[in-house]
Amino acid sequence: MSDLIAKAAIDRRLAAVVAPTIEGLGFELVRLRLMGGKHAVLQIMAEKPDGGIEVDDCARISRAVSAVLDVEDAIAGEYVLEVSSPGIDRPLTRLKDFETWAGYEAKLETDEAIDGRRRFRGVLQGVEDGEVLVEIPEGTIGLGFAMIADAKLVLTDALIAESLAGRKAKGFDPGDFDEIQTEDDEETSPEPDEEKVK
Repeated sequence: MSDLIAKAAIDRRLAAVVAPTIEGLGFELVRLRLMGGKHAVLQIMAEKPDGGIEVDDCARISRAVSAVLDVEDAIAGEYVLEVSSPGIDRPLTRLKDFETWAGYEAKLETDEAIDGRRRFRGVLQGVEDGEVLVEIPEGTIGLGFAMIADAKLVLTDALIAESLAGRKAKGFDPGDFDEIQTEDDEETSPEPDEEKVK
């Protein structure tokens, strides 16, 4: 299990518990984080192997994972379970993510400084010999996957357009929905008569 999917030791332990259930439902675990604080929150990101996930899918995963965690008694005390899609500006946690999203801009952070820097922003160029290739202003560099501490896509117009195109290909058409009505659009109704108080 990559430490980009589950960073902390507790996250890796929980990922080992829930990943088989998520995979058994036909999905892949993208990221898992147990957030502490007054109320613990277990955040799970998942998607279908070819990408994408629906609200109903998240509900199915949530029910199945809750049952497994209860049986395993994996989290001490009360917690809230949040299951979601990776989103448009998604985290990149698996080597295949860097290949899939080649051509798109990303922000990456390494565990250790490379030539005095740990943060890189550039266009992904795929993967070669286990290295993530990123085109930065100075040229294309290769970062060993094991060196990457954090990575996510940058929300750009091209990324949004790709996301919308993917949804349309799967049958989603924004034109199928009603227009959003704002307060300015609402018809103004006459004020009710005020009762006079004597």
